[in-house]
Amino acid sequence: MGEVKAHARRSCKTIALRYRFVLNNQEDGKSELQFLPHELIKLEVDVSKEPTPEPEPEVVYVDDVEYLRSLDPKEWKKQDHYKVLGIEPLRIKATEEIIKTAYRKMVLKHHPDKRKAQGEEILQDDDYFTCITMAYETLGNPVKRKSYDSVDPEFDDNIPTTSEIKKDFYKVFDKYFQLNSRWSERKKVPKIGNADATRDEVDHFYSFWYDFKSWREYSYEDEEDKDKCTDRDERRYVDKLNKAERLRKKKEENSRIRQLVDLAYNNDPRIIKFRQEDKDKKLAIKKAKQTAAQAKRDEEERVLREAQQAKEKAEAAERAKIEAKRQEREALKRVLKREKKTLRDFCKSHDYFVTNPDDNLKHLTALERLCEYLTVEELGELNKNLKNNGKSAFMKAIKENDAKIEAERMASTQTYQQRISEQVKNNVVKVNPEWTNDNIQLLIKAVNLFPAGTNQRWEVVANFLNQHGTISENSSNFTAKLVLAKAKDLQNTDFSKNNMKEAANKEAFNTFVKEKKATVNVKDTEISKKDGKKEAAPKVAASKVVAPKVTPPTPTPAPMTNGDATTSTWSKSEQQLLEQALKTYPSSTAERWDRIAECIPNRSKKDCMKRYKELVETIKAKKAAQANLNSK
Repeated sequence: MGEVKAHARRSCKTIALRYRFVLNNQEDGKSELQFLPHELIKLEVDVSKEPTPEPEPEVVYVDDVEYLRSLDPKEWKKQDHYKVLGIEPLRIKATEEIIKTAYRKMVLKHHPDKRKAQGEEILQDDDYFTCITMAYETLGNPVKRKSYDSVDPEFDDNIPTTSEIKKDFYKVFDKYFQLNSRWSERKKVPKIGNADATRDEVDHFYSFWYDFKSWREYSYEDEEDKDKCTDRDERRYVDKLNKAERLRKKKEENSRIRQLVDLAYNNDPRIIKFRQEDKDKKLAIKKAKQTAAQAKRDEEERVLREAQQAKEKAEAAERAKIEAKRQEREALKRVLKREKKTLRDFCKSHDYFVTNPDDNLKHLTALERLCEYLTVEELGELNKNLKNNGKSAFMKAIKENDAKIEAERMASTQTYQQRISEQVKNNVVKVNPEWTNDNIQLLIKAVNLFPAGTNQRWEVVANFLNQHGTISENSSNFTAKLVLAKAKDLQNTDFSKNNMKEAANKEAFNTFVKEKKATVNVKDTEISKKDGKKEAAPKVAASKVVAPKVTPPTPTPAPMTNGDATTSTWSKSEQQLLEQALKTYPSSTAERWDRIAECIPNRSKKDCMKRYKELVETIKAKKAAQANLNSK
């Protein structure tokens, strides 16, 4: 396959060819490399659609002396800079080189020294050469030129009228869009095209203009000069005013562009044609859907009707079948009834084959059992045997029938017992696990490992016991409810004989000291005996200091009376623990006083609440006394 590139003169030129080589194995074991060239494919490049570069504009420098002399140097910002430099027809198309050349020509001809040498009177502060200089400074600087071109007085900001649109839509809007394309930040601006443009080209054109990005800005028209401000605040204020005015003008410009695009879109005959095509297509699709839906409904009705007919036929056949079975059963009942009557009549005529009057009831009962259990065929066979053999056939039939009934009863009894045994085996009731000494020790260990405050503490303890405890096969697992009940039972026993609560309190205290590194700084004397400061108030903010490592006091079991401690004096360490616990567990904490009591060894919930009330009353009394002193 050849690689083809277009020459600069738009002619097709082949510059490289690729060839294929095939390695063939010969009979003598040698390999031969065979060359297989491809056929040369001639390609033509269509250059008709490629854009031709725009020719450079012809520059004609105009020297309008009368216009230059009419300019006011103080109003240089209102002048036409392109006209001053003599390149008014070019305007935005003028290149930097053209602007520089025009300025040089103007300097050579209109410089004050040149004109003064020719005898012309020159005014130093009111000379039009200042306008030439300012024009070059504006157009020679890309940033300033961009600012000036944005407000070019020769640019037409109008949009086409309705009468212009009716004359020639494509020609009119092509002119206006080409005129406004100068403001586009993107270089490739699509053209509006003609009536033969495809839908994709039209959509691309309007998508571009609806998402038009303009570089036009209005800093050239700033009413206030920031450089003339005396201080920073004034410059900021002026800059704020200028930005607000630029933003307003920018919004007006965007609105103008949007109005132009909307006007073109609403009057574009191609858009009208596309809309009509879409409408017709939607109507065709809708009509096709309606037709399909109607056909589907007709088909469903037909299927439903056929199904109903088939159902009615099946029901009729079922009814006929049921009726045939019913008639068969009725016929069978009649035959059975006749056979039973024959048997009863025959036995009655022979006095039920009784030789001993005591066997009369026995034979009569056996006869009824025969009528109840024997089928029609068996009854017919029995009637024949009775006619031939008499009593022997009757006794044989009774014996066989009783044996058959007994066998069925035994089989039924055995099946029932087997089913009951399976149910008993499957429905074994598991009892609660046994609290052995090992399980109790594991419970105490788990309580120490997972102190109060652990998330879902008793579920965790129960899982611990299930993993490490001893559980029999017929016992269920430990649950949180069972573990909690056993823990409470152990706590309610003699405190001196079990160390569970003591160990739990130690573990809780150690955890509390590790997590809380700050506490209040209180004096050594007891708070209950202090008269001065308010360090002990639970609701008064105290200065925090780094707490030294606290060694929990070894709790000594004390006699308990209705849950109250007989000791009334609070030590310094206990007071510190109480204050820290009050800060750790605010009033919104659930079971607040239970958690506070867990943090203070040898103190119950009631002791903590009582001490808190004493502190509150002390603080209130001190505040009242201080208020009385201040009032005096």
